[in-house]
Amino acid sequence: MSVEDHLLRIPGPTPIPSSVQQAMSKPMIGHRGTETKALLQRIKPKLKTIFGTGQDVLMVTASGTAGLEAAVVNSTSPGDTVLVLVTGAFGERFAKICENHRLHVIRHDIEWGKAVSPDVIQEYASKNPGIKAVFATFCETSTGVLNPVKELAEAVHSHTDALFIADGVSAVGGTEVKMDEWGIDVLVTGSQKAMMLPPGLTFLAVSELAWRIIEKNRNRPFYLDLVKYRDKLADDSTPFTPGLSLFMGLEQVLNLVEEEGLTKVFNRHHLMKEMTRAAFHAMDIPLLTNESDSSPTVTSVAPADFNPEQLRKQVKSDFGLDLAGGQQHLKGKIFRIGHMGYCSPADVLQTISLLEIGIQKLSKRDVIGKGTMEAQKIYLEWT
Repeated sequence: MSVEDHLLRIPGPTPIPSSVQQAMSKPMIGHRGTETKALLQRIKPKLKTIFGTGQDVLMVTASGTAGLEAAVVNSTSPGDTVLVLVTGAFGERFAKICENHRLHVIRHDIEWGKAVSPDVIQEYASKNPGIKAVFATFCETSTGVLNPVKELAEAVHSHTDALFIADGVSAVGGTEVKMDEWGIDVLVTGSQKAMMLPPGLTFLAVSELAWRIIEKNRNRPFYLDLVKYRDKLADDSTPFTPGLSLFMGLEQVLNLVEEEGLTKVFNRHHLMKEMTRAAFHAMDIPLLTNESDSSPTVTSVAPADFNPEQLRKQVKSDFGLDLAGGQQHLKGKIFRIGHMGYCSPADVLQTISLLEIGIQKLSKRDVIGKGTMEAQKIYLEWT
């Protein structure tokens, strides 16, 4: 295997299109100059479409976790009561951020691999009428669960006066979201997932309701003060020096999405999910999530007769295929396949074919061709 052979199929960071790489290699420009102002003017309307919002989408040079923290510290104050819906490692992260900022955190923990039911909102609201915000993950990257954020938002606004805040880091750009229509008050994502960029940018969209609360908050941070970003973006600028190369790459990402068509982008992700799931069903290898809870961007596989970590090492050594393992108590029990962003059905077929070889080596079961054939059938039926 060549040292340059690297098939990145983890749920972030994800592969980057060559045209995006080229865009990020353009000569540097002044971050207060007319070129940057024009760049932001071109980016702003296209970002709104992906988020399903009429609001400007804020761009912060920071990680996705910084976006989650920004959502917490701008919309709440120490001592506020908040409800965190924990369906995996990143729901857990939301809870830890809230606790770190001295909020009164009520947790609703779900078995990892299952989605949260909107029915729980009414129960918590009746017992805790002062809830200020409800936090949830859209796609729980650690398990491959897609939570029903539309229904969760509806339940929050039906039974509480709270804000509904969603971590969309491994969802936005890979599955449909209608932030305004669904009633999501703050939606966060990161650059390194379905947005097809390197790590380094976090994006936040904020509803009118959330802005009214944020504007009154006297505990807003300095660098992550969302009002600063909103006001500067209205003037096609940023409050601090941005990651300009990432902005240049972002423009090309948005061009690629526009060229493919957003509906086709979402359909492609759902097709890749169905191909991946069908392949493992055909090989009689269990999946962590059921069909209704499954994400179009990441699939978690929970094999019963071979070690997931050994499989990851095997296919990495043989083919340079990079898969993700389980987190926390799922470490050593699952492996995760990312199929988002710069990824196609052809990439899924390649990944399944290579995994069949690795699985046959480890389990001694005859799986060669079974998963690939089923994935091919799904592709042909779909198209």
